[in-house]
Amino acid sequence: MDAAFERGNGHLGTAVIGLAFNCSLEEASPRIIRAMRLSDHDQRGYAFTAAGAAARLNGALTPELYAALRAEGAGRRSLADDAIRDTLTFVPHRQLPVWFRWQMVRMTVLDKVEYLWMRAQAAVSDAWRWVRGRSS
Repeated sequence: MDAAFERGNGHLGTAVIGLAFNCSLEEASPRIIRAMRLSDHDQRGYAFTAAGAAARLNGALTPELYAALRAEGAGRRSLADDAIRDTLTFVPHRQLPVWFRWQMVRMTVLDKVEYLWMRAQAAVSDAWRWVRGRSS
């Protein structure tokens, strides 16, 4: 894997997903972080998927992986969003760094607001269909 990084082979992001499933967290972590820095956007996305898989499988991440996820940040357009959500789901709350605990609160609030917004849109749509049906 390290030689493939040196050669600049393609599909390194997908390869680190395999590392997350087949190697220890300590062995895979530096390579996942390295893949997170690739110039290819899609391959970087796969590296973040590998971080999420590592959180699922191990119930923890290394301090370096936590830092890399935090550096990428959370948000609807962030490559790290799903990996951060996986980390919040599969790593015990007490083991999470403080930033991740705040992300849990932030994401919970945003998810609730999004849910309420979608419900309101559906209600308005239903009301509009009813009004149009009555005027025909």
